[in-house]
Amino acid sequence: MIPSPLSLRLATDADLPAIVEIYNSIIPGRMVTADLEPVTVEARRPWLELHNPRTRPVWILEDESTGAPLGWMSFDTFYARAAYDGTVMIAIYLAEKHRGRGLGKVLLRHALEIAPSHGIHTILGYIFGHNAPSLSLFEKLGFKRWAELPRVARLDGVERDLIIMGRRCD
Repeated sequence: MIPSPLSLRLATDADLPAIVEIYNSIIPGRMVTADLEPVTVEARRPWLELHNPRTRPVWILEDESTGAPLGWMSFDTFYARAAYDGTVMIAIYLAEKHRGRGLGKVLLRHALEIAPSHGIHTILGYIFGHNAPSLSLFEKLGFKRWAELPRVARLDGVERDLIIMGRRCD
């Protein structure tokens, strides 16, 4: 359940600049994404086009009173083979001034609730091993460490682990 005065709606092409702005604000912290340089709206357009509201939605979290986007969430294809259609990677990104307020937890809970209605039985989170806040959030909501890929990423010369958190939601 998304608390008022917030709402969650499906993203449209018109939301892509806000999605990119929020995503790019995460990159310098080196905690959440493996991108090292900002991305462009045009570079992210194919990503958005791969999503569809029925099975791979992208949502915008917004303030109902202002319409301002606070963040976004998506279900992304885990592996492009039919047997894996019920498994997704989740992405949750919040605008900088809205982080640390519990909105990630609200979005992750909501994702778990609605996943079955999108044909999803398993949600995966790909989280850097040094991202303690995200690992803690996923653990609090019943995700388990299903895999650890040691030193697979290099961020500014520092090798980082990737933890795959998983949870069934059917």
